[in-house]
Amino acid sequence: MNGYRIELLGGHGRRSFACGSEALDRYFREQVSRDAHRRLAVCFVAIDDNGEVAGYYTLSATSLALDALPEAKARRLPRYPIVPAVLLGRLAIASAHQGKRLGAALVADAILRAGRSEVTGYALLIDAKDEAAVRFYEHLEFTRLPGAPNRLIRAL
Repeated sequence: MNGYRIELLGGHGRRSFACGSEALDRYFREQVSRDAHRRLAVCFVAIDDNGEVAGYYTLSATSLALDALPEAKARRLPRYPIVPAVLLGRLAIASAHQGKRLGAALVADAILRAGRSEVTGYALLIDAKDEAAVRFYEHLEFTRLPGAPNRLIRAL
């Protein structure tokens, strides 16, 4: 990824991070370390050439009901009532780095990490915040789950 490196959140400065969404900014500044410490989520950050956080995403374990999957995907799976998955819980790009395809690069990194994990999941699951986010994820080959218009899935 040109000009960025992606690494596990550590002692990175978070106070100045601003992506344009107060909820995502507040989460990154105030909550993410507690979630990581409690093992509720893991956070990865994109660091620019100046050592600043340019974006972040979180991953956590989740599951979904087999009957929530599109029929074509469910047919290929054993008839377990619950399917393990990985949740991409939050994704944010600092305002100065938006429009540089960093969001797509972070999603690709999340897919790779989730697929390589020793604890497995069938798919990467997304809860998109709005229709624009849904279109972004659909462009990255995610599909909507039936009956949940802002919930998308991509097999790992």
